[in-house]
Amino acid sequence: MANVTIENVCKRFGARTVLDGLSLAVDDGECFTLLGPSGCGKSVLMRLIAGFEAPESGTIAIGGRAVADPARGILVPPDRRGLGMVFQDYAVWPHMTVAENVAYPLKIAGTEAAARAEATRRAVAMVGLAGLEERLPSQLSGGQQQRVALARALVSEPRLLVLDEPLNNLDANLREEMRFEIKALQRTLGITVLYVTHDQEIALGIADRLAVMDGQGHLRQIGTPEEIYERPADAFVFRFMGIANFLPVRRQGDGWVAGEAGVPWTGPPPQRPDALLAAGFRPSDVTLAREGVGMPATVRRASFLGASVDYLIEIGGTLVRAALPSHDCLSRGLLFAEGEACRVALDGVQWFAGGALEGGAA
Repeated sequence: MANVTIENVCKRFGARTVLDGLSLAVDDGECFTLLGPSGCGKSVLMRLIAGFEAPESGTIAIGGRAVADPARGILVPPDRRGLGMVFQDYAVWPHMTVAENVAYPLKIAGTEAAARAEATRRAVAMVGLAGLEERLPSQLSGGQQQRVALARALVSEPRLLVLDEPLNNLDANLREEMRFEIKALQRTLGITVLYVTHDQEIALGIADRLAVMDGQGHLRQIGTPEEIYERPADAFVFRFMGIANFLPVRRQGDGWVAGEAGVPWTGPPPQRPDALLAAGFRPSDVTLAREGVGMPATVRRASFLGASVDYLIEIGGTLVRAALPSHDCLSRGLLFAEGEACRVALDGVQWFAGGALEGGAA
């Protein structure tokens, strides 16, 4: 088993507390993603799990075995935790061939030459580098170098694979390709994967479950990608998981008005007692029309992006983003120019307290 249990872990660097009483459980065989802004402590947590850092307090267990427990004097070194790790910067040896890089952990462990060669062959083939064993890193693309790092992490058949922002240095197409390959490998091998990233798209695409951390190192929500995206625990999670609009909606008499200037709210009335609320929605939740039902609005910016048209819309003095498929805009006469009036209807609104309005359209 390679489940990971973290209980009340604290980590400080000098006077700065990075993690304060953090608890988290990762199930055996799942791909778990830790998502958060840069500097929130997610990489520090991965280094604690891997054994490159020691917590001030709390416990970390892998497969039911404590690997870090300061109260009991337990700190198992990284090479005895049964895990593989891949870093953002590849960290492959420039003077070693692909095969030598991949075989290095087995060589350090004293594995017999024939077994080392066979394990290296399997790991290289597993990541699609068969035939490139004798090449140096300088003869490989960035994606191929990252595959070398991945094969090196897998060659020892670890129970747990820790990936710390491994795709950041790749271009968009390679990131997408490697994301799918990592997920396929995880399913094939049945190992536990802990993946650290600040990229929402990668997190949603690769995770069985994910945890969202805020800038203070606190866990804001844990759940499946669908749960996190469709049912965010709070405005921070909603804002962090993609482009977010927050439209002020306040009670006026027996009804509700939207925007700073207070145009009539035409959606379902919020079922909350607050006098001031924030209607949260994504650009794709916006429907535009030239006339008819909906809130009156004005197009302030129109950007054709190929597959979609991105609009900046002013509703009662508040700016929000809208994204419509280009073919819909063309077929339905919805190519608006800047300054044109329109009607706006919203779908899938999520309600937050008025404090969420700090920041407006993301």
